[in-house]
Formats: sequence, C-alpha cells, structure tokens
Amino acid sequence: MTEHSPDYIRSLNNAERILGFSLAPFVDPRPFEPANAYDFTRIATEHAFNDAWPRTDHLDLRTRALVSVTITASLGILEPLRGQLRIALYNGVTKEEIVEAFIQMAVYAGVARAFDSYSVAREVFAEYDEARGAAATDDD
Repeated sequence: MTEHSPDYIRSLNNAERILGFSLAPFVDPRPFEPANAYDFTRIATEHAFNDAWPRTDHLDLRTRALVSVTITASLGILEPLRGQLRIALYNGVTKEEIVEAFIQMAVYAGVARAFDSYSVAREVFAEYDEARGAAATDDD
C-alpha cells in the first residue's frame, strides 16, 4: 500500500463529494500494474479533483458537470461520458438540461456523434431513475 499524500487524500475526498461514492477502488493500482501506475492515477485524480472541479468561483458544480458532459460527448469517449452523466445528475443537472446540451452539440459536433452519445445518456437516465425508485422504496 502506498502512503497517500495530503493532496491525494483531499482529491479523493473531493471526488467522493462530487461523485457520491468513493473513487479509491477505481484508481488504486492493482498488484499486476507497474510501479508507476500509482503516479498516473494520483496525478490524474489530483488534477481533476483538486485543480479543476473545486473551482466554483466562476462556474458552479452543476455548470461544470454539464460542460463535462458536453465535452466527453463531443469527443465521443462514451465510457467517460457515462461517468460525467452520473456526476451531472448527482449534482442537480436535469435530464432536460442534458437533452438540450445534446441538441446544441448536434449542431456543432455532428448529429451522428450526438446520437451515439445520447444512447449512453438513455442508459444512464434509466439507471438513475431505477436507483431513485429503489431509494424511494427504501425510504417507505
């Protein structure tokens, strides 16, 4: 086990607040990975969750999440898009706002890219509604 720096611990705590779950199981290196794998995950995690996401002076978390959805969708990187959609929904972006972002994206990034990305959004919307339904049932 590698000793975590205070910056990395702060990054993991920020990530958990933004994601709603711990990122550590996804970024902690596995035994089969090379020794510098920790450096990669630490640097990437600190950059995202210490340097970018907490910057709320000019963009609030909701807006930053919607921008991140649009960027990942426009680039066509569908698995990261899935995560960004979850972050957006968890942080108060509505499904309707996400659809509007895809409409705008279709104009500037292409309809085919928007459709590919929206197919991921449909899956995440269903997952989100299912989780919320389960949570509502648990509260009863």
